[in-house]
Amino acid sequence: MASFVPQNLLKLLIVISLLQISLAARTLNEAAQAQQQPDRLLQYHNGALLSGKIAINLIWYGKFNPSQKAIISDFITSLSSYSSQSKANQPSVATWWKTTEKYYHLISKKSTLSLSLGKQISDETCSLGKSLKNGDIVKLASKGDQKDAINVVLTASDVAVEGFCMSRCGTHGSASGSIKSSGHNKNNKFAYIWVGNSETQCPGQCAWPFHQPIYGPQSPPLVAPNNDVGLDGMVINLASLLAGTATNPFGNGYFQGPKEAPLEAASACPGVYGKGAYPGYAGNLFVDSTTGASYNAHGAGGRKYLLPALYDPATSSCSTLV
Repeated sequence: MASFVPQNLLKLLIVISLLQISLAARTLNEAAQAQQQPDRLLQYHNGALLSGKIAINLIWYGKFNPSQKAIISDFITSLSSYSSQSKANQPSVATWWKTTEKYYHLISKKSTLSLSLGKQISDETCSLGKSLKNGDIVKLASKGDQKDAINVVLTASDVAVEGFCMSRCGTHGSASGSIKSSGHNKNNKFAYIWVGNSETQCPGQCAWPFHQPIYGPQSPPLVAPNNDVGLDGMVINLASLLAGTATNPFGNGYFQGPKEAPLEAASACPGVYGKGAYPGYAGNLFVDSTTGASYNAHGAGGRKYLLPALYDPATSSCSTLV
């Protein structure tokens, strides 16, 4: 199971122990050394990658208003929205996502992945309570289709999840399920993601750079492009975990380090959103002249998003849109 670790917690752990080699404590020097040795970074472990047409099912746990749901669903739609590719709509979410294709092309020129928005399931009453364990996340993820799908569990701001805000902002993994085939149940593995809304619990950890960081260099927070610190933070974490899911869905794809805490396509570039980024500074970004919001990608329906850098295996460097 791979987790998305907040940048500021990463910095704190570096200060505490430069000897730790887990993902949560990866130092900038280690990252630099890894990038100088591209043959050692994000090795392929001969496992299956997701391919073909994959639906992203959203499982809403707790209360989200319609505008909040639209921020996430529009982001998912934007991943494969290649229409209106004019200069005014560039760089786009779809352009950002194309970096993941390079991982597929390393092992097969024929392998492709096409994502689309699938079903949306709501559990507003929080049927499993408001304090969830890892097993509860898997139960919720199991509500979605278990074939040709990624099931994304999204927990509301008043829902506590094991490890949330302490060591992770979200996670991705795989679980065993069953599908009907020729009238019989057949064992099957499906991929899932969990992301929490950190707005009231730990925005300084999981919604940076839209909130003042708890640790590390202090800089003014950026204005969120969709005017919702919690949801815009969720988009960043979801984007990171989607990239990890596509390139390492079952724990034996592209990664470096221990399988339990792997370095993946997005987590290899912590805190980088634009060129010139450094600890405490997200990088050179676009700024909306009307709202003052910072962003680096255009999405469907006129949306704007801030997306993390992805490690580009072709250049052995962190690739940013701006």
